[in-house]
Amino acid sequence: MKPRHMHLPTDCRAISDVLARIGDKWSVLVVTRLGDKPLRFNELRRSIGGISQRMLTLTLRGLERDGLVTRTVFPTIPPRVDYALTALGRDLLQPVSALGAWATRNQTKIARAREKFDGESRKAS
Repeated sequence: MKPRHMHLPTDCRAISDVLARIGDKWSVLVVTRLGDKPLRFNELRRSIGGISQRMLTLTLRGLERDGLVTRTVFPTIPPRVDYALTALGRDLLQPVSALGAWATRNQTKIARAREKFDGESRKAS
């Protein structure tokens, strides 16, 4: 009889790899910002706030590498570059948005649970 929940190490690595990409705060923000329409680099940077130019560049490259974002260069002077979600990126938008909504709805409960846990941990020490 085979175990019902057999996970191969390659499956775990693949899941971890994807979650590492979409789980960081900048990737989630970029994906949600691009959910409405394509944006230029500086439009995207202004809409996020707090992200450095370097970090946005690295995040966009990673998302592009993973097939979630496309980068389109228009032959103008100066060159215009738009970033947009691919079909795969749009497919990711729904679960990421749902997770963000869940986090927003439950942030107070989570903060209370952390305070309770930390208080009990201090008493036990």
